[in-house]
Amino acid sequence: MAAPGPGGRGGSAPTAVALRLLLLLGAALGPARATVYFQEQFLDGDNWQKRWMYSEYNPGLGKFKLTAGRFYGDPERDKGLQTSENSKFYAISSRFKPFSNKGKTLVIQYTVKHEQKIDCGGGYVKIFPSNLDQKNLTGDSHYYIMFGPDICGSETKKVHVILSYKNKPHPIKKPIRCKVDGYTHLYTLIIRPDQTYEVKIDNQMVTSGNLEDDFDFLPPKKINDPTVRKPTDWDDRIQIDDPNDTKPEDWDEPAYIMDTSVEKPEGWDDAVNGEWHYPMVKNPLYRV
Repeated sequence: MAAPGPGGRGGSAPTAVALRLLLLLGAALGPARATVYFQEQFLDGDNWQKRWMYSEYNPGLGKFKLTAGRFYGDPERDKGLQTSENSKFYAISSRFKPFSNKGKTLVIQYTVKHEQKIDCGGGYVKIFPSNLDQKNLTGDSHYYIMFGPDICGSETKKVHVILSYKNKPHPIKKPIRCKVDGYTHLYTLIIRPDQTYEVKIDNQMVTSGNLEDDFDFLPPKKINDPTVRKPTDWDDRIQIDDPNDTKPEDWDEPAYIMDTSVEKPEGWDDAVNGEWHYPMVKNPLYRV
């Protein structure tokens, strides 16, 4: 399997810094019982380039640089991969040992910092099958999980949670808003063996639920019967007059009503003569 670095579209300036990427698998979230399958903190200088491989499918893809950004807490420990060019697509991946999360809790966690007001860019990661051709990684490459923030214009400011089932991607049906300021934020996805999940931002839960309820993995339990046809005498009107209704004995008829048989004079000018109204006539149903 392989875990990509920040991918997607570049914004109006260098778009994202991925500071740490962590993938845990265990029966519990406590580190003593969990197995770390992938952890990247970029603490060994340029050696990160030995672990990460650029996609070569498009020579116009952007390049990453190792930096702590314009502001940081620690100039070395806060270093990460930053997109370096405007309006570019990015694709990079790193390989780790294949595993199965059957019967275990899976945790994907990483940090992202958008240092400027981003126009359009994705800071998400993907978990790929172990047979991924890293040099030919594209946006169409099959993946198991896609997770993380995506910002584009004023409409798209969301956290993607997309899970593959039977080779088809299934996005979460709940909207999750991502952070849009210029600070570092920790994104966490937890998938448990009881078919529940959690999404956290900065260790605060933003949504949770059941996989079957919040993803369209399975066909709907009920569908419209395709053999049923509308009856020929079906009335599509929302409301109809009640044929059994009668006017109350104490109904109060107005003394005058509008004479709708009169037409507006041809030479009538609303700007000069004012707004035209139907003339009022005596109501023949009126009783004193």
